[in-house]
Amino acid sequence: MKKKLLLLTMLAAALTGLYAQNYRDRLPPWLLKLRDAVYEQVLRAEQIYPLYANAKDMAAAELSGIEQRNALSRCEYLMGRAYQYFSQNVKAIECYQRGLETAEQSLSLGGSAEGWTLRSSNLSQLCTLRSTAWAIAHGLDVSKFAENALKINPRDAAARHIVASRWVYAPAPFNDTKKGIAMMKEILSGNYALQKDDLFNVYTALAYGYAREKNDAEARVWIGKALAIYPTNKFVKDELPARTNFD
Repeated sequence: MKKKLLLLTMLAAALTGLYAQNYRDRLPPWLLKLRDAVYEQVLRAEQIYPLYANAKDMAAAELSGIEQRNALSRCEYLMGRAYQYFSQNVKAIECYQRGLETAEQSLSLGGSAEGWTLRSSNLSQLCTLRSTAWAIAHGLDVSKFAENALKINPRDAAARHIVASRWVYAPAPFNDTKKGIAMMKEILSGNYALQKDDLFNVYTALAYGYAREKNDAEARVWIGKALAIYPTNKFVKDELPARTNFD
């Protein structure tokens, strides 16, 4: 079973490798290094920490104002993701809280799409880790902040992904996977400025959505596309395929 699954995902990745070219990164190298380490999921959180610390130092040294606040917020978000994947939720919450506060500082200096997106991203993850009451109190702000980003930059792929994710990932009866899938595919239309992680996140959401719809064939296609970008990502490589039926 596992051998067949591996062969299927490798074949899908090989057939769809060209999709990994449809993005253009716009982050400094030290942030890209941190981002890729988080998404590759090869290193433990403790091993990623030095990349996070270096990225914060570089942001402080090379950037100022809104750009610096946004970079620092992104550092916290990424380190939070690393901690969260390894179930170090207390540390993850601390990172997301700092990321949220730093995004708010950015917005206080002047509204930017990136600032609103980062505020939404950090808040979204906090909603998954804090109490149900806290999530209910703050959850609606996740989409609202992302929509604010889209008002400034309608081509913000990360913000659009956040809006669409609600329909893909929310528990029943609050989800609408068909709507979410359509919105995710619209992000791939060429109207959005995609970075590497944006493309990976959209492919992953489509795989997850089709798995929820019990459409295993489509789920496998999107798993393959996601693996063409980050072949070692454990969530896509191991956890998502477990949601489909490989007979």
